[in-house]
Parts: sequence; structure tokens; C-alpha cells
Amino acid sequence: MATALLFGVFGMLLIIGVPVAFALCAASLATVLYLGMPSLVVVQQLAAGASLTTLIAIPLFIFAGEMMMRGGISDRLIALASSLVGHLRGGLGQINVLSSLFFGGVSGSAIADVSAIGGAMIPQMVNRGFDRDFAVSVTVSSAIVALLIPPSHNLILYSASAGGGISIADLFAAGIIPALLLTVALMITGATMARRRNYATEAFPGFRVVLSRLLGALPGLLLVGVIFGGIRAGVFTAVESASIAVVYAIAVTAVVYRKLSWQNFVDACTGAVRTTGLIVFVIGAAASFGWLLAYLQVPASAVEVLTSITHDKYLLLLLMILILLVLGTFMDLAPLIIVCTPIFLPVAKAIGIDPVHFGVILILKGGLGLITPPIGSVLFVGTAIGRISIIDVLRTIWPFYLAILGVLLVVAYVPALSLWLPGVLRAAG
Repeated sequence: MATALLFGVFGMLLIIGVPVAFALCAASLATVLYLGMPSLVVVQQLAAGASLTTLIAIPLFIFAGEMMMRGGISDRLIALASSLVGHLRGGLGQINVLSSLFFGGVSGSAIADVSAIGGAMIPQMVNRGFDRDFAVSVTVSSAIVALLIPPSHNLILYSASAGGGISIADLFAAGIIPALLLTVALMITGATMARRRNYATEAFPGFRVVLSRLLGALPGLLLVGVIFGGIRAGVFTAVESASIAVVYAIAVTAVVYRKLSWQNFVDACTGAVRTTGLIVFVIGAAASFGWLLAYLQVPASAVEVLTSITHDKYLLLLLMILILLVLGTFMDLAPLIIVCTPIFLPVAKAIGIDPVHFGVILILKGGLGLITPPIGSVLFVGTAIGRISIIDVLRTIWPFYLAILGVLLVVAYVPALSLWLPGVLRAAG
């Protein structure tokens, strides 16, 4: 009964439009009171969930991303992407996708990606004859790539939700090949749509321009090497790398790009504080919810229920993906990770799925939920920037949905795509 109350209150509040964090807290409080526990338990678990040392890396990475976004890096990354793929079919669409891959390595956030790249690319695409729905569709779809590229704070959150026993360095490495595969799939989809709509291409500027733009963007791109290389080599922890990323971002924007004005610094601080406040509150609320899941032995029950349906590993994996796809349409990515990891990770382990591999599946599937109503935050931001209704975008975004879903299934059923690179790097180390 307590489990039914926990999920019932949570589901009902989501349906009537209550924000996810408040719905999690209310469901936890109702269940705690039903069990005869003091209401203080909810507050204690909320505070404990938001106080994990590993989570300190998240606000620091967010701040570093804000600094780079306002410090001129997005313009240089777009210029580099333009010189590399602008001559392909649907030139600006291809630039948009590749820019998201580059910028994802700086921000690690889909929201930051769609804000920075979308703010620059959507108006340009519309002015050069691209339909507004296509411009928004390609922008919000490609923003998902940022979730898999270091320094994705969602991968850090997954590690913390799993109890901290999963290597963040392995997770960072595991997301790289799926991110590249997703980038290629989205570029092919964009090119196919561009050919049908007869969109123009950009002229190839020449290898000298490519080299010049690469050198201009290199200081920003090196941030990925600093973060990933340092963690992988064991030189510093995720929290230490996040601190170094902040110092590096300030140095690059102030000294190299010379775009760090006082107003940009204040805006970066404000944006980072706002985003961090929302994320930490959601993390704390989901932690209290997750504690109740463990107390009520929901993970163990989930293993029993799912394995009673079938013992086939691949069918169980497909079943989990379908359940997560449904949940992702009603939950933002952070609470989805915290709530679903303790439920589904034991099932994944029971059927022989590597926890690192499962983390990539969970993040990629959660990314699809970010562009799916009614909680699709990335979709909402993209449509706001593009000044177009969500309905108009949903009519034509389905090829990108299918591309992402196809990559998700390939990554899920070909574990080597996620596990090969971490294994190589561990062996080399």
C-alpha cells in the first residue's frame, strides 16, 4: 500500500502540472506520514541527497559552461563547424549539428547547448531560407549530444545515484562513441530532409580557413582534454577537474578571447546559480523519494517482477527501455536518473548488463524525453528561441526522433560501442 501511495501521489501531481521536485517531496511526505515516521525524515534525506561531495562538480561544470558560452567560444565553434561541413547538403543544418557536438564538450548541458547554438543558428537559418520548423528541430535534436560528451553532469549524477561505485572516467569515455554515432545519424537525417526541401549549401572556404578557425576554437576545445584527460589519468578527481575547468574557462575568456566583461561575468554567475539551484533542489527531492524506494524494497521487487515476465536478456532490456521512454515524457532528466537508477540498475546487473553501458542507455533515453512533451525542457527552449509553436515542430521533427531512437537501440544492443573505449583506456593506463 505504501508503494502504491508513493507512486500514486507522485503520478497524480505530475498529471495536474505540479513541478517534478514538489511532486517528489509531496509523495515522499505523504508516504512517510502513512508509515508513521516523523516528517523530518523527508527533510533529512533531502539534505543528505543534495550534500554528496561528488555533486560539487555539477555547479562548477555549469559555471564553466556559462563562462565559455558568454566568452565567445560558441561563435568560434560555429565558425569551425561551418568550415568543416557547411558545404554538405543543408549546410547550416549540418553546421548546427556539428556545433552541438563541439559545444557539448564545453558545456555538458543540453539546455546550454540549445540556448547558445540555437540563439546563434536558428535566426541565421531562417534568414537564409530554411523553414523555421526544420531549424528548431535540428537544434533541439542535436542538443542531446551534449548529454554524452564530457563534462556531462548527468553522467556524474548517474554515478552518484548508483552509490558512487561507477567510475566517472569510464562513463565519460563510454559516452564518446555513442555521441559521435548520434551526430552522424542526425547529420544524415538533416541532409535527407534538406534534399527533399531543396535547401542551399555553403561554399567550402578552403583548408587555410579551416586551419585558421580550428586554431581559433582550439583553446575552448582543449577544455575537454583538460577535464577528460585529467580524470582518466588519475591526476585529479571529478570535483578537482571541475574547479580547474572554471579557472581555465575564466583564463580563456579573459586572456585569449578577451570577451570577459564584468556584465558577462555577472550573467554567468547568475545563470549558473539559477540552474544549480533548480538542479540541486530536484536532486534533493529525488533523493528522499529514492530513499523510500530502498526502504520499501522497490528495486528488489522490480527485479522479481521483470524477471518473472521473461528471462531473455534482450527482451528485458527492450522492456526497460520502453518503460523509461514513457517515464521520460513525464520527468526531467535529473529526477529520472535519481529515481530510476536504483530501480532499474539492479535489474540490469541481474541480466548481465554492465553498469557503465546501462548508464549510457539511461542518459541517451532520457535525452529523448527532453524533446518530448509534456516535460520536454529542451524542446520548450528551442521553440521559444525559434518563435514557433510546439505543435508545428512536432509535425516535422519525427525523422530526428526516429534517428535518435535508432541510435538508442543500436547502443543498447551493441555494448562494445560504449565499453570498448573505456576498456582500451584502462588497459593503456
